[in-house]
Amino acid sequence: MSEPRLTHPIRAAVVTLSDKASAGLRADSSGPLLVELLRGLGAKVAEAIVVPDDRQRIEETLKDLSDSGQYDLVLTTGGTGLAPRDHTPEATLAVADRLAPGFAEAMRSASLALTPHAMLSRAVSAVRKQTLIINMPGSPKACREHFAVIAPVLAHAVETLRGEAYECGSQEAR
Repeated sequence: MSEPRLTHPIRAAVVTLSDKASAGLRADSSGPLLVELLRGLGAKVAEAIVVPDDRQRIEETLKDLSDSGQYDLVLTTGGTGLAPRDHTPEATLAVADRLAPGFAEAMRSASLALTPHAMLSRAVSAVRKQTLIINMPGSPKACREHFAVIAPVLAHAVETLRGEAYECGSQEAR
């Protein structure tokens, strides 16, 4: 199977959801790691922002990034667990046009092979307009593990969202 040929690199943004990091009380380590991993795939990361765990702010941020037409992919990090201030999945679903559950399902499945705590993840993945939004965990270690799961399909997902994929599955069907 040949690799997708994107007309231009994936245009990405990373959003860290953390009350402490947004207040300057703790350094954000997951966001910069995701930026590095995306750039390793050849993505252009134009935004890396930190937002408090506030559902309305998260929704506004995801809408602004998706509606701008400047991003193919938005990775969020943090706010996907069971803590009272974890609102990332709800905010993502509130702004979604369509679900893209395979990403979250695959990440949870792979993570479950490493730790039973994977069952605590409420991460989701969805599409708003032509932007894929994927919730990632908050820890750098888990971000690295989850990114390894989704990285092989990100280019094809973006190619499909852009309307550049015309032969989906034809090679595998033969």
